[in-house]
Amino acid sequence: MPSAQLPTRRFGRTELAMPVLSLGCMRFQQSWTDLPPDQISGASQANLRAILEKAVSAGFHHIETARHYGTSERQLGWLLDQVPDPLRILQTKVPPQADPAVFEAELATSFERLGVARVDLLTLHGLNLPEHLEQSLRPGGCRDVLRRWQAEGRIGHVGFSTHAPLPLICEAIASDAFDYVNLHWYFIFQDNRPALELARAHDLGVFVISPTDKGGHLHTPSARLSALCAPLHPIVFNDLFCLAESASSGAPAVHTLSLGAAHPDDLDLHLEAVAQLEQAQALVVPVQARLEQARRDALDPAWLASWEQGLPEWSELPGELNVKVLLWLHNLLEAWDLESFAQARYGLLGRGGHWFPGQSADLLDQVVNEAELRAALAGSPWVDHIPGLLRRLRDRLGGQPVNRLMTS
Repeated sequence: MPSAQLPTRRFGRTELAMPVLSLGCMRFQQSWTDLPPDQISGASQANLRAILEKAVSAGFHHIETARHYGTSERQLGWLLDQVPDPLRILQTKVPPQADPAVFEAELATSFERLGVARVDLLTLHGLNLPEHLEQSLRPGGCRDVLRRWQAEGRIGHVGFSTHAPLPLICEAIASDAFDYVNLHWYFIFQDNRPALELARAHDLGVFVISPTDKGGHLHTPSARLSALCAPLHPIVFNDLFCLAESASSGAPAVHTLSLGAAHPDDLDLHLEAVAQLEQAQALVVPVQARLEQARRDALDPAWLASWEQGLPEWSELPGELNVKVLLWLHNLLEAWDLESFAQARYGLLGRGGHWFPGQSADLLDQVVNEAELRAALAGSPWVDHIPGLLRRLRDRLGGQPVNRLMTS
């Protein structure tokens, strides 16, 4: 597909012409450890070069990486001049820090690894907790460091990426300190829909994080999901679903989707989706109807209408059980058999820190007894059902012995 055929959308107040597909650089890196140059293999670099060449020829002018994507910045930096793109929009992401000097040192390391004097987009990476937002916005904090770098011509626009709860995302958007937001929103997770509307109201660019992987492991879809999405591949359906979403104003709610490519052919299904973008509504509506019907067939309508009602936040539950996420995974398994995705998400609970907080159901009956869980869930109309449901989920996805230190 020639680059001219990859559409662009105005990326909010940045005024950048953003391609509807972005090349995410998390999956191609050789290692999550920031290896020294002599340990990066020629084969790894050759694979990245093939990805980059194909992406440039297809019109993926936006590339986004991060300081803590292992070898990603270094490997990419070696190839930027060798695979030129006059329309390139370069983005990297650096986490906020309590000490702005530490943050600035990390920022300098990103520029050194990339081998550039300027990036078009700099993202505060992982504004997941209130303290991250405070570290970013307080006088003399990380945002002020970025303003200084902007004044020096080293940074174009500043945004934030987030896995935070919706209220914190909206607080960050409403601060008007940012030009764009990287967030999660796709068919299986639409909770952040109000953030899309608020971003539109504040004229922020909207970048959807990892719609293929975090959108349900669509690279390895279940047979049930594939059948329900046919004749579309689940990746094609999800891309079209996201890109066809409109804000209440009628303008696109999403401007670009990040595609993490480990190999050149990882781009193909996404390009197939874009080729059908003008027919998105006609293609998406019948598939969405089948998916919704399958969910209604698999799950009690009363449950679907009220399963979230009265659920405390994970931090307020005994053992910090993330009951809302666990029940969401239960729903995905029952409706569409998203086993691979549910297994991966379940396994992150207790290990994901502020990126994916709370604990799994492995703690139930080992650290958390049913009586205290029931007491905490007293506001839920499903309090009598949830403990048994969590045990069944544990038996299917977890059930390993629990280290009590994990609850601290």
